[in-house]
Amino acid sequence: MRYEELADLPCSITRPLVIFGDRWTLLVLKFSFAGVRRFNALQSTLGISRSRLQDRLDRLVEHDILVKQQAAGTAYEEYRLTPKGHAIYPILMAIKDWGDTYMAPDGPPVHYLHRDCGGAAHVRLECDSCATELTARDIELEAGPGMKLPAES
Repeated sequence: MRYEELADLPCSITRPLVIFGDRWTLLVLKFSFAGVRRFNALQSTLGISRSRLQDRLDRLVEHDILVKQQAAGTAYEEYRLTPKGHAIYPILMAIKDWGDTYMAPDGPPVHYLHRDCGGAAHVRLECDSCATELTARDIELEAGPGMKLPAES
């Protein structure tokens, strides 16, 4: 199956991989959240080729995750997160939490703190109905309205 064909599968985990399925895209988003907005700044920060960066930025713009606009008061253009782009933050935080737990033997390299109270920020999976914290063992799958089942004979 070709990479682009993943977008046609009825799976809400598989479809986004067409957009986010490589490290460069996630790193572009990480630095976008950190306020890096200009092409040259992203390119020098990441050490990525110009063509590869342009490809990733174009894909993020195409999917309305970033918007390319004129930087205020300058001749430069910048890439800014859209509301759809801001909705990706919990995904990055989940990756960060996993990395802090399993890939940071000396402890987290950066602490993500709540600006108002100073508490540590983490992603929490919980039930919409009862607010119980969940793990994979608490989840069961059920076909939703987007699942296309084979026609019955």
